Amino acid sequence: MKIGKFKIVIFALFLLGAFLLGKTTLAQETTEQRLQRLSTEIAQYEREIARLQTQANTLNNQIAQYDAQIRLTTLKITQVEEKISILGGRIDQLEVSLTAVTQAFSNRAVETYKMARLGDVFFLLVTAPDLNGAVSRFHYLQKIQEADRDLLIRLQEAQTSYVIEKESQEVLQKQLTEEKAKLAGQKAAKAELLRITKNDEKRYQELLSQARSELEAIQAILAGKGTETQVGHVNEGERIASIIQGASCNSSGAHVHFIVSSNGVTQNPFSHLRGGVSFENCSGPYCGSPDGDPFNPSGSWNWPMNPSIKFNQGYGVTWAVRNTWLGSIYSFHNGLDFNGASSEVKAVRTGTLYRGSYFGSSGCSLRYVRVDHDENDLDTFYLHVNY
Repeated sequence: MKIGKFKIVIFALFLLGAFLLGKTTLAQETTEQRLQRLSTEIAQYEREIARLQTQANTLNNQIAQYDAQIRLTTLKITQVEEKISILGGRIDQLEVSLTAVTQAFSNRAVETYKMARLGDVFFLLVTAPDLNGAVSRFHYLQKIQEADRDLLIRLQEAQTSYVIEKESQEVLQKQLTEEKAKLAGQKAAKAELLRITKNDEKRYQELLSQARSELEAIQAILAGKGTETQVGHVNEGERIASIIQGASCNSSGAHVHFIVSSNGVTQNPFSHLRGGVSFENCSGPYCGSPDGDPFNPSGSWNWPMNPSIKFNQGYGVTWAVRNTWLGSIYSFHNGLDFNGASSEVKAVRTGTLYRGSYFGSSGCSLRYVRVDHDENDLDTFYLHVNY
């Protein structure tokens, strides 16, 4: 066997050993210390967020939660990036080892094959000092070949496992990057909160009180506690109300709160409203934000307002519930909030029209209309409207 081939094998085994043993002690300690520091800081911020959530709902507390969440996610992203970098270096090292061992294995496999041929017996006899030496060399090369094959398989398995782990880490990094984008949205929500409250605790408590009062009113209306007057029969598409322009009872801006209910149990309006309408999604931290609520109507009903629809909040656990102070008041949004191209509100189906209002603890009267559908047990409610 040539000296150069031995050098290749030794070099490959050295690289493999370096991979298996890891980096030098100093580098390993540095990496471990860095990851340990990140883990410690992450745990600290998780405890801080938990502590803040148990405290009184104040403006300062809400802002502190925003800041802690943003810092927590940033630390997690840094931690994952560090792990990905470490794995990437190990994978590169494995590739170098794999290439070297593959080349050495290929060279020796060719030589072994040549020596195994019948015509090579004479070559063995004339080049070896004796017959025993020739046979020993032949068997030695076969054993080396088997060892190389085993080494090659183990290297490939190790490389595959680490590639999979790196891909998993990259998926995690992507998830965390998306979470960071969401938290950037929370930062925008924080800025908006400061803008509308002017960093005034009294104003913040007024907003909380307003949200509580609206929740109380909506729950009461769905339970049949509103004061209603039957108007008569209306057809699909017929005008039944108009949205109130500007602020109104428990509402800071013009929109209709649209609810679909069956015996007091709400349903997702998107399951009934038709798709294909023009819209602007303003349900996130800003209009057009990628992390707002999904706009995914899939039914057959025409919309109660003419497009283009300005979509403010979806159904269920919405972006506002997850990321703003509204989440401290309610955990589930039971309808859709939106506006249209005009103030006109129309019946989505044929039925009996009722005009109603609810006078709650806030001291104001929340106006709404209800349509009891002819075709099924559904009712649709349209809140924050004028008759």
